[in-house]
Amino acid sequence: MPDEPSQLGTVAERQVTATFGRKELRPDPDWELGLAAALKEKHAASELLALFSRFRGGESPFDALMRRVLVHALARRAGHALQIAPEVVLQHPETMEFGDGVFIGAQTMIQGRFDGTCRIGNHVWLGPHSYLDARNLVIEDYVGWGPGAKVLGSTHTGEPLDVPVIATNLTIRPVAIGFGADIGTNATILPGVRVGANAIVGAGAVVTRDVPDYAIVGGVPARVLRLRTEK
Repeated sequence: MPDEPSQLGTVAERQVTATFGRKELRPDPDWELGLAAALKEKHAASELLALFSRFRGGESPFDALMRRVLVHALARRAGHALQIAPEVVLQHPETMEFGDGVFIGAQTMIQGRFDGTCRIGNHVWLGPHSYLDARNLVIEDYVGWGPGAKVLGSTHTGEPLDVPVIATNLTIRPVAIGFGADIGTNATILPGVRVGANAIVGAGAVVTRDVPDYAIVGGVPARVLRLRTEK
């Protein structure tokens, strides 16, 4: 008697329509923007951060609403339809710009600097547990950022040698992620790197040098595997 197929067998591959990248944008209501403006006018940044912490971990729609309102009040700019999942940490949000339709996944940390620059474009999806060194960072429109992926924007000089490395000066180098690029789960982008438009960085890759437009890179250190324009 032939073996019966297992009920735990592999399900056939299938394709479904993308949702986030095709989602219709709904502008924030005027009352919500008005609340953010009023909070910004009446409260110091430290007070707004303390208020943000009160709603940071909540999962209710009201918690999500207040996180969005408070980032409108705290950030240099925040676009419409911003989504901030629970336990997101923002350091120096006054230096940050968020475009329309941005999603920030749970337990993500975006570390700015008081004199830094962080620009995150429209329709950017940042997966849970991401870490962004945002002291000189630009992420262009329609970038997908996999869960756990990281970008580092600075290194210690390590000099002089008789000083602990952590106590030596920092060198901050700009990082840019081009339009439509996709950064894989647990990938790491190192200081000074530009990832080209519509490029794909494989899961777990460590990117130490610039990535050309439409390239697919992977490995440690990452290397170009092929171009997406090749047949």
